Amino acid sequence: MFDKMFNLFFPSKCPVCEADSDNRATNPICSSCWVQIKKFNGPRCQICGLPVVSEFASLCAACIEERPHFEKIHYYASYTGVIKEAIHLMKFSGIRRLAKPLAKLLGDIQLSVCDVVIPVPLHRTKLIAREFNQTAALAKHISKNTGARLLTSALIKTKLTQPQTSLSGVDRRKNLKKAFAVCEDISGLKILLVDDVITTGATVAECARVLKKAGAAEVHVAALARSLPKH
Repeated sequence: MFDKMFNLFFPSKCPVCEADSDNRATNPICSSCWVQIKKFNGPRCQICGLPVVSEFASLCAACIEERPHFEKIHYYASYTGVIKEAIHLMKFSGIRRLAKPLAKLLGDIQLSVCDVVIPVPLHRTKLIAREFNQTAALAKHISKNTGARLLTSALIKTKLTQPQTSLSGVDRRKNLKKAFAVCEDISGLKILLVDDVITTGATVAECARVLKKAGAAEVHVAALARSLPKH
C-alpha cells in the first residue's frame, strides 16, 4: 500500500517494460521484471566463474593451464533477459538510477572482503561521449554496501581501444595491451575490481595484471553478469 501511495506522488516507469515502478526497494525496476533476474547457481570454476561439468570440478581447463592475475570473479547472473536489458539501458541509454538496485544484487552473493573498490575505467573520449562510467556508478553503491573505500581514479585507461565485442579472445588481449595504468599507491591492498559484464574476462584480467604489477596484494572481481557459453 505504501509503495502504491509513493508511486502516486512520485510516479516512475520501469525502464525495462514501461509498467509502473511498484517497489521502492528495486525502483525503477518493477516487481515483475525484478523476479525474472535469476541468480546463477550452477557449478562453476572457482576462479573465472565459467560453468564446469560437475560440482566436484573446482577449476576450468583454461584456469588450470594459465592462472589468471585475479583471485576470483564473483557475478550474480547469466548475461541474458532482464538483467541484460537493464545493463544496456544503464550503459547506453544513460539511465543512471539503475545502478543502485542492480548493485544490490551483489549483496545477495558472498563477495570477497577487500580494502578498496576500484571500477574498470573508461577512456576519457568514451567517458565524455557517454557522460558517466556505469561501472563507477555500481562501484559507488558497492562501496557503501560493503564499507570498503572507493578509489575512482586509482586505475585509468590510457589507450582508446577497439570495441571488444568485435574481436576474438586473442585479439581482445592484444587490444588491451598497455591500455591501463595505475596512478595511486595501492601497495599491499586487497582490491575489489568492479565491472558490469564479464564476457571473455580479458578486460578484468589485464586490469588485474596492471594492479598486481603496481603492488596490489590481491584482486577480486565483482560483476552483475557473465556471458556463459551456449550449448
